[in-house]
Formats: sequence, structure tokens, C-alpha cells
Amino acid sequence: MSTVLDALLRRRRAWVVALVGLLLGGVAIGVLGEAERDASPTDQLPRGLDSTEVVELQERFASEDASTAIALFTSDEQIPRDVLGELQQLFQEVAAPGQNQQQGQQRGQQQGREGQQRQGQGPTGQLVPSEDGTALIGVLTVPGTGASEVADGVGELRDRLDEAVPDGITAQLTGPAAVQTDLAAVFDGANFRLLAATASVVAVLLIVTYRSPVLWLVPLFVVGVADRAAASVATHVLKAFEVAWDESTVGILSVLVFGAGTDYALLLISRYRDELKVEEDRYAAMRHALRRTAESVVASATTVFVGLLTLMLSLIPTTRGLGLACAVGILVAAFAALCVLPFVLVLFGRWVFWPKVPRVGDPTLVESGSLWRRVGNQVRRRPGLLATGTVLLVALLAAGLTQVSTGLSQADQFLDEPEAISAAERLAESFPAGTADPTTVITSSDPGEVVAALEGVDGVERVTPTDSTDGLTRIDVVVAGTPGSEAVRTTIEAMRDATAELERTYVGGTEAESIDENDATGRDRTLIIPVVLLLVVVALVLLLRSLVAPLILVATVVGTYFAALGASWWVFTGPLGFEDLDSGVPLLAFLFLVALGVDYNIFLVTRAAEEAREHGTEEGMLRALTATGGVITSAGILLAAVFAVLGVLPLVVLAQLGVVICIGVLLDTLLVRTVLVPAVAVKLGDRFWWPRTLPRHAAASEERREEALTS
Repeated sequence: MSTVLDALLRRRRAWVVALVGLLLGGVAIGVLGEAERDASPTDQLPRGLDSTEVVELQERFASEDASTAIALFTSDEQIPRDVLGELQQLFQEVAAPGQNQQQGQQRGQQQGREGQQRQGQGPTGQLVPSEDGTALIGVLTVPGTGASEVADGVGELRDRLDEAVPDGITAQLTGPAAVQTDLAAVFDGANFRLLAATASVVAVLLIVTYRSPVLWLVPLFVVGVADRAAASVATHVLKAFEVAWDESTVGILSVLVFGAGTDYALLLISRYRDELKVEEDRYAAMRHALRRTAESVVASATTVFVGLLTLMLSLIPTTRGLGLACAVGILVAAFAALCVLPFVLVLFGRWVFWPKVPRVGDPTLVESGSLWRRVGNQVRRRPGLLATGTVLLVALLAAGLTQVSTGLSQADQFLDEPEAISAAERLAESFPAGTADPTTVITSSDPGEVVAALEGVDGVERVTPTDSTDGLTRIDVVVAGTPGSEAVRTTIEAMRDATAELERTYVGGTEAESIDENDATGRDRTLIIPVVLLLVVVALVLLLRSLVAPLILVATVVGTYFAALGASWWVFTGPLGFEDLDSGVPLLAFLFLVALGVDYNIFLVTRAAEEAREHGTEEGMLRALTATGGVITSAGILLAAVFAVLGVLPLVVLAQLGVVICIGVLLDTLLVRTVLVPAVAVKLGDRFWWPRTLPRHAAASEERREEALTS
């Protein structure tokens, strides 16, 4: 590698390598572009579970060329009889086109008959009134199965209802088609907003870090190209391997590439600045900097890459897609930091650092009396006290874990409540809450037996067979209770128990999907978290050739994760007002925090091992802290801010993920990596590296320690 660097980092060749690297990024962006795919209804459903089977079997029913929506008409007072007739006519006109009218009438008439039996009222046509007379509902079908077709249909229905609804009446659309449309609307232009916010945050923090009007542009440009190239390459890899992804995948990928890529850039530029203080030739300085940075970046990127690939073990297709996409993104970020950025940066003279231009003879970071050296001196004086205090603080923050509850209902998934959710809540005030989105049962058994079994379950309001095909029967079940509540979940589980002995009978629908998602994410955590920890330990053992240090470092990372999750829970239930944690957040937060925490471990400890060869363990760790403390802190603050940007998307799961990672990264970089790890290393001395043997500098280290204590 040394020979290759010597050959490439020359005045006449560096610009060629830089140009080739940027051209590769340009080709990935301009020629490949982001791959496209048709979303599947099972993309976010765990494979092999009941609710997923229901979604797959529904495709065999002829009526599934359309989605269902619920029209809700409400008033603050009882709706007058003449207005009822006007609303009936309006509903017929809205449902009129072609097959939509026929299906809407059939479903509406069926529910009307059931409403008569249940409520004791007269004929209602296609609209069913509530007992209090303040609301009416009717079932509409929205032609099309694709997301864009359904969205267009829902938008058209809403426009027609808004234009024609009588004064004093509010018309809203809810049900599966409306919820699907509102969820998709969350991501209209979302990736652009997220990219713009991320780039802006990175730009501001780079300007603050470098305090230079020019330098920040170089890493931002290179990482920006890498981000767009990663999105193109990753989506094409996903498509080639037929792995599902959704709208949030590219957004999270972008945040990760910007965060990790900028971290690597900060590490390289910091080392390059130091080398410029001892080397007159900037090409030689870059060769030395790159040679000493490459080990850390390669080790870090490899560990993160392998860790992200463990998400391929998940039961949920989009989670597998996120893992593969982010793994590709990390490789692209590392390539940009090691194979493009050095060659672009070295083309500029020292002036790019203006106004703080490094000169030969200036003190390097490790020789400076910086804040981090003063922190290191305090760690040297009281390692046991500081280590104990930090551990107690981490444990206190982690205490919030005892209160955490997981599982978001559909209504709780949005930061800004859309019409479909507010309409479902209003509907639940006048009708059984499950009316807007009934539980779906599909069976190949005798429908009569299935209906009888379901009607005997506590919490079941109404059981209605709706369609049959190819030996299968579809049954809609209205369940009492607030959607997402424990009562509804208990009823769904009881329905499954009641039909467990019946042949090929599956219970699905939104509430069942939520239960299955919780079960799947629990299984994923049980499987993936130990695998990730094992891989990280193995990677650190191979890198450090030690057993004690990797176990200590992994323990600090796990402690940071628990503290971040516990502290975040207090934030969620306090200022942010969330009642539950999305079931997928703990696993994703663990993976990102462990992977990124290992980044900072590697940055610090590889430098400590390098310094320990000449100065011993204690002084080597403190010199490493002095040299990397500023870089790790800057990188951590930047990464925390970048993940916090996920809050620009109005989905609770992304906001929660961003908060947990933001808190975890700040805790890791400001406390654990800068106080706890150095304190433990100072306390253990050479035992920190066991069974690795370091050069014999222990005596010199002890002399320096005694001098520091006496001074």
C-alpha cells in the first residue's frame, strides 16, 4: 500500500485519481440513478405470520383490484332527516362510476341490513347512521392497486365530497385506502427535504469545526457526491437481489452516509493538518496521514458493514433492505474518504486551511496543551473515581428502561395527524371502533364453523362473510375497543386461539399486523443483537490483538445504548408526548449505536496503541485522547445532529430513532469515549491490552505519572 500511495500521491497524478473518483460517482448518479420498484403490500410485514398470509391470500379475490375507503359524515348535532336524504344522494353520486358503484352499493346495503338489526332503525340505503344520529358511514371502493392509483382515487373522492357536502356537515375519508394514501403523502418530497436539511447541518458544523471559509467545501462536496452515488448503487443492488425497500430506506441511508463519511473525513483532515506541521511537502504529508488513518477507517467501515448485514436475518423485508442498503452506503462512504477525498484535498495548497494555516514547526495536536490534554490529566489523577462516577451516571440514565413500552397503533404513527386518522377517531365515537378498519379472516374451512367460533369470542362486535373464491372465504370482523389498545390485542389473540384448530384459517388486518410486527421485532432482537455483539468483539480482537480491551469497549457501547434508550424514554413521555416506542426502534438504535460507537472506539484505541509503542499504555492513551478528542467530539456532535434531522419527516418511528441515536452518540463522544475508556485504561495499565505485549515503557510511564501527580 505504501508503494501505491507513493506512486499516486504525486503532483502529476493526484488530480487524475481525484478526477477518476469523482467521475465514478458522477456515473453512478447520472447513468444509474436510483432504481425503482413497485411496492408490495407485504413489504413491511414479517414473513410466515398470519397477517402476512392474509395479505397474500387477498390477492386471489377478484375484488382486490380496488381498495376500500370509508366515507364519514358527521355533525355536532343530530343530522336532520332532510339532510340525511341529501347525503344519501351525494353518496350515491360519489360511488356511481362503474364497478365502484356496484361494489359500494353491495357493501353499503349489507352493512345497512346489519345496522338495522343491530340498531333497530329503518332502511338506510348505502349509508349507515350511528345510534346518536350525529354520524353516517358508507363503504367506497377505490379502483387500482398501485399506490399512485389509490392516492389519485382517494384525492378525487375527497375533492368531490368537500365540494358537495351540505353546510354544517363534515365529510372525511378513512379506511385502508385513505390511510395508505396519507402515509404515502408523508414522503412527498421527503427525501429532498431530508437531504437539504442534512447537508445544511453538516455544512454549518464543518464551518464551526474548521473555522475556515473554504476548507469545509471540500469534504462536503466529496461526501455529497458519495451520498448520491450510494443511493444509486444501493437501490440497484437491492433490486438485483430482489430485496424490498421503501421510501424511508434512502432517507436513512443518506443520513448514515453523510454522518459516517464526514466522520472519516474529519479524522483524515485532522491527521493531515498535523502532518503539515512536520512535512514541507503536502503530498508527503498526505501520504503519511492517509497511511495512518486508513487502518482506523478500514477497520471501522468493515465492522459497521458486517454489523449492518446482520439485518438480513430480520423477518421484515424492508428491515432487510435497510441493512443491505446501509452496508453498501458505508462502503461508498469509506471509499470516498480514502480514495477520493485525499486526492481532491491535496490539490489545494496549505491556504485551504486559511485563516489557521498549518506551518512546519507548529505544535501538533498531541503536543498541545489543549482541553483534551487537561481532561486527560484529570483522568490520570483520579481514574477510579471518574470511572465509577461515569458508570453510575450511565446506570441512572438506563433506569428509564424499566418503564419502556413498545408498539405504536396506526393512529400514533404520525407526528401530524392526517385526515384518515382523525376521521377514524371521530368514527370510533359513534360506531364500534373497528368499523373503519375491520379485522380480516381468510379461511378454507367451513365458513359457518369459522363464524360460529369467532362470534363466541369476547370483544367481537360483528362477523360478516364478504366474499369467496377458490375454496377460500373472506370474513370481516368488527372488534370492540380503541384501535391499538390492549383490549383489542387480547381479542385478536383470542380469535386466533378460537380458530387454531380450523384448517388454513388466518387472522389479519391492521391490528393483527401490529401484533405480528411486535412478535417479529422481538424475535429479531433476540437473534440479531447477540450476533452483532459477537461480530464486533471478533473484529476488535483481530484489530487490537487483545481480549481485555475489546470486552471493555463493547461493554461501554452496550451501556451507552441502554442509557440512551432509557434517557430517550423520559424525553418521549415528557416533552414529546409519545406513549409508546415503535417496536422496530430498539433494534435499529442498537445496531446504529453499536456500529457508530465502535467507530469512535477504533479511532481512539488504534491511536492509543500507536502512541503506546513509544510512551507506554497510560501516556499513550492520554496522548491519543489529546490527538483524537477534538475529532471524536466534532464527529459525534455532527453525527448526532445529522440523525436528529430525521425528525423533519412526520413519522414517529423516524423521530424516535433520531432522538435515541442523537442522545446515544452525544453520551458516547462527550463522556464514555473521553472519560470512561481512558480512565479504565489508565487504571488497568498494560493489562488493558492483555494478552498483547507492549514495548517496555512502563517505567517511563510511571515516572511521568508521578511527575504529574506531584506537580
